[in-house]
Amino acid sequence: MIAVPQHDPVHALVPHTLEEPILGAQTGPIAGLSFMAKDLFAIEGRKTGNGNPESYAAAAPAARTAPVIVELLGAGASLTGITICDEFFYSVLGTNAHYGQPVNPRAGRFVTGGSSCGSAAATAAQMCDFALGSDTGGSIRVPASFCGLYGLRPSHGRIDMTGVTPMAPSFDTVGILAQDAALFRMVGQTLLQGVNRNVPIERLILATDIVSYCEASVDQLVWDTLEALSPALPEVEHANIAGEDIVAWRTAFATIQGFELQSTLLPFVKEHNVELGPGIKERFEIAAGVTPEAAEDARTLRRVVTAHLKSILQPGTAIVLPTTPTQPPERDIPDGASFVEYRTVTLQNTCLAGLAGLPQVSVPVGEAAGCPAGLSFIGWEGGDESLLDFAVGLSDLLKSD
Repeated sequence: MIAVPQHDPVHALVPHTLEEPILGAQTGPIAGLSFMAKDLFAIEGRKTGNGNPESYAAAAPAARTAPVIVELLGAGASLTGITICDEFFYSVLGTNAHYGQPVNPRAGRFVTGGSSCGSAAATAAQMCDFALGSDTGGSIRVPASFCGLYGLRPSHGRIDMTGVTPMAPSFDTVGILAQDAALFRMVGQTLLQGVNRNVPIERLILATDIVSYCEASVDQLVWDTLEALSPALPEVEHANIAGEDIVAWRTAFATIQGFELQSTLLPFVKEHNVELGPGIKERFEIAAGVTPEAAEDARTLRRVVTAHLKSILQPGTAIVLPTTPTQPPERDIPDGASFVEYRTVTLQNTCLAGLAGLPQVSVPVGEAAGCPAGLSFIGWEGGDESLLDFAVGLSDLLKSD
């Protein structure tokens, strides 16, 4: 019997979560399973909050449900909750000044990561079988890493974004979080549309320049994992992917994201004089100051980066890197200036797939300094299914290790 949770042990749910489940079809590939969704998906007759109570109060009930939700319901899964996210999705931390902070079930001392924080917490706490979130600059991949989950950021455009609140549309994607690799693959197969270039991964390239920026515990986990799995993996090549240019790549991503925010979320914030939480307020102020000239320069660099990455990532090739370069911050420290460096170095790991519109999966591979950590694989455009298959294969290897 599918029901909404009567208890929220990890504070994953918004106050306006569902009172009754939205039941899925009785048959289908994921029939009988439950899922939760981040507070940015349209659901017919309900309002969306986008992580902010003023946004929720001003919203009109949706006329129709987002197609991604409809697809899952049609495949048999039931929607049982609406999850907390970072305010207006503008963080990779996993906090919300208005709704509170979800608890990381796998490492309670630390934040979950964000902005799909409630979705990650609920999945890791087994409140649902899987969850939906969004990933613009790492909002699926970061909490997947910190909460010990599988996370997919798909090729840009391969999962329908209709009915999903936009933030930076040229980067925005719908993402998936799950504990079980086979289910993770099944949900991905259910939602992915468009060109499927599914070929086996036969070449792995470790981004040694990205690894070099990581904390020692993360660096060690990468090498230990690759060594343990080496008999079953293609030989791992070592290469610099960005080198010192990674700083310019990261800056270009943040510049474009901020400029696009001027057309999506910033107008509402200005018009309603929204009281933003710490950290979020400062980032909105920075976004408001991005000039068209700066945005165009960043887009020019983005085209160069995209061509470079796509030249490397031919079908059958994947780049390997740690999902996140550091362990997460401790949860009792408020967002603010102290987290600028954390966000900065995290974006160096997450910006590659976003800039080029490429798919990336984060696979839970162990712990770094007492917290779960993920190893990521970036594939070629349309190689999402190959990455999902690869994640299942790695899961089998890790279980037998």
